[in-house]
Amino acid sequence: MISVNELIENLKKGTVIIEFKKIDTGEIRIMPSTLKPELIPSNSRISNISSTSDTIMVWSLDKEAWRDIRVSTIIKWAAK
Repeated sequence: MISVNELIENLKKGTVIIEFKKIDTGEIRIMPSTLKPELIPSNSRISNISSTSDTIMVWSLDKEAWRDIRVSTIIKWAAK
């Protein structure tokens, strides 16, 4: 079981590698992500991330864009 609170805390501290299954293709995606303000463009920040939501918004460091990940599709994650 994924601890969403712990995941969000680590995302706010720095880079987290999230492995999840894409809903549309079923492909496994490994994505470097963050919620650390210093790693996100200042004109693109969001302020409210809820650990009780079915999805979480993360900044994808490799795509340089916001990505919405369904919590139930997360296989594993690791702080970098």
